[in-house]
Amino acid sequence: MNNLGINIRNKILRFGYKYLLKPIFFLSDPEKVHDHMVLFGETLGKSVVTQRLTSLLFNYSNKKLEQKILGIKFINPIGLGAGFDKNAQLIDILPGVGFGFMEVGSITGEPCKGNPKPRLWRLKKSKSLVVNYGLKNDGCLEIAKRLKRKKFQIPVGTSIAKTNDRKTVTVEAGINDYVKACKQFTDIGTYFTINISCPNAYGGQPFTESKRLDKLLAKIDKIATKKPLFLKLSPDLSNNEIDDIIKVGQKHKVDGFICCNLSKMRKNEKIKEKNIPKDGGISGKAIEDLTNDLIAYVYKKTKGKFIIIGLGGVFSCEDAYKKIRLGASLVQLITGMIYEGPQVIGEINRGLVKLLEKDGYSNISEAIGVDNK
Repeated sequence: MNNLGINIRNKILRFGYKYLLKPIFFLSDPEKVHDHMVLFGETLGKSVVTQRLTSLLFNYSNKKLEQKILGIKFINPIGLGAGFDKNAQLIDILPGVGFGFMEVGSITGEPCKGNPKPRLWRLKKSKSLVVNYGLKNDGCLEIAKRLKRKKFQIPVGTSIAKTNDRKTVTVEAGINDYVKACKQFTDIGTYFTINISCPNAYGGQPFTESKRLDKLLAKIDKIATKKPLFLKLSPDLSNNEIDDIIKVGQKHKVDGFICCNLSKMRKNEKIKEKNIPKDGGISGKAIEDLTNDLIAYVYKKTKGKFIIIGLGGVFSCEDAYKKIRLGASLVQLITGMIYEGPQVIGEINRGLVKLLEKDGYSNISEAIGVDNK
């Protein structure tokens, strides 16, 4: 499809989502809408015909967006963040939507029902969400069983977290839970993300503390796998805490960091609503500055030696490009797709090409960290 055709297609899709679908979705409970859309996407992914039709409607490709990172080929830098496809049900359809990679989970050692409902809220004025799912997922054994013989069209990350349960509160039990889940995915997926920063689990975030993290990574180092490993960081940590995590990562088989997870901070001038739920972590535009600051800090602190995946507040190509210029090699989103529609993935990728051409770059990799040297 030529540029004119793609432009017309995207405008029609954006209009349809903004004025027809989104108003209906936003009248309903957000968790119910999410569950229905996951089931719909899973159904579309079961047929080659609907996969191809989805690709025709949404996909966009350009060689300027291709990169090889840690031995992995990414056809574009825009990925789906963990937390949307909790049980890896959308692997067959998301490539057609235009994602260059995706992350499933977070997956835990044991099945987890998550926190009591309601556990998902929209902050419409702030273009954000409050999320308190509490790591709801089917558990590592069930999810691994479904994915064992699956062929992936794009790189798939497996986000691993500690089961949200009283039984995993001690350091030893928590480590064993992480290790159990990791072992099930040594040969499934393209890379690991160790989620040490979920703000909604029982017992808090014990493995953001350097000594405990060191013990956890020492056990994970022993797992026989060649998959790259990322640590997912919280935006609420101090620079000293981030420094300690980086030092621990340098001692172990850590290849990069995801910047960042949900924020629990309520004193945030980007939050326009007066009354928000007291529980849960905040995503979207409200944490965009926090994640950008964290990307810039980690990139500068490590002199670009770690791969950074930027996550938080990506609604447009300009948002994604800013993260890349600050030091992110790849970018993830969830909330932006919910507010803008699934066509935003193709719009962002197409927009990135225009921004690269404007700045005189022949490939997206040339823009990484240019604003943070």
